[in-house]
Amino acid sequence: AHLPLVLGVVRKLNVAALIDTFCPPHPAHVLSCGRGVEALLLAILDGHHALYKVGARLEERGMVALLQPSLTHASLHDYRLGQILDALFAANLNRVFGAIALNALEIYAIPTPWLHQDTTTITLYGAYEDEPKTPGAPRPAYGHSKDGHDDLKQVLLSLGVSSDGLPLRMGARDGNTSDSTETPVAIEEYLALGLEGVRGIVADSKAYGKRTLGLCLEQGVG
Repeated sequence: AHLPLVLGVVRKLNVAALIDTFCPPHPAHVLSCGRGVEALLLAILDGHHALYKVGARLEERGMVALLQPSLTHASLHDYRLGQILDALFAANLNRVFGAIALNALEIYAIPTPWLHQDTTTITLYGAYEDEPKTPGAPRPAYGHSKDGHDDLKQVLLSLGVSSDGLPLRMGARDGNTSDSTETPVAIEEYLALGLEGVRGIVADSKAYGKRTLGLCLEQGVG
């Protein structure tokens, strides 16, 4: 019974409309990118997010009619949902992510005196081409695994959150990207958000360097 509550919060945050500004609806598509993301979010929080199961599962939960008037589960097919994911990536995930996060901060009046930055690795199984088909997509590669799976390819996930744990920025990088390379980029993206009242950024030792210190001093951030 939690899904209607989740959808209510998502609607309060205006997530679908924000996403549709980055991926404008097309007359040929019954399901917009924003509504598709709502469906994917609900499916993930229901524990059944394989793309081909999303429509049927949400219909079982009585959520399809709440997503969009006259929508049927047939419109929530895996091909359309895959298109939506591709469109989001092409629109620049970090920009989309940042816009939603800033909106959440404003709506709930959440202060951000401290920002926290760290990375983790996502292990991948199976065969992957050396170069991704989508330009700019993270390249699965061997690298330093955070969970000890050095025998498997991976990608690096870089995530920044507020003091209250609200995600503010994210980045998906090549699997062999080091924290020394990623941390200065992450701090630049933090500062580009233009958050007010930031006193400092909490990160590991990779944040200590001339580039990152110079950026923080310019912005008056510790």
